[in-house]
Amino acid sequence: MQKQIKYWLINLIGGSLVLIGAIFILLPGPAFLFLPIGLAILSLEYIWAKVWLRRCQRWMRNGAVKFDALIAKLFQHKKR
Repeated sequence: MQKQIKYWLINLIGGSLVLIGAIFILLPGPAFLFLPIGLAILSLEYIWAKVWLRRCQRWMRNGAVKFDALIAKLFQHKKR
């Protein structure tokens, strides 16, 4: 019984967070927070969620690296 409750809670909470994150992709909102958290919760039960979580983490890391390079380039340009 406790295992079923855990299964349904993971699905309900994780699915809700992923759904909210997907809505925030279309509407203004913090999709970058909701999607990874929802996928992390769902990855406790599903392999596909773990795969998408890793992709999401990779995309976020690449975006952060590009943003850091842009900021460094802007500040380096202003110093000259």
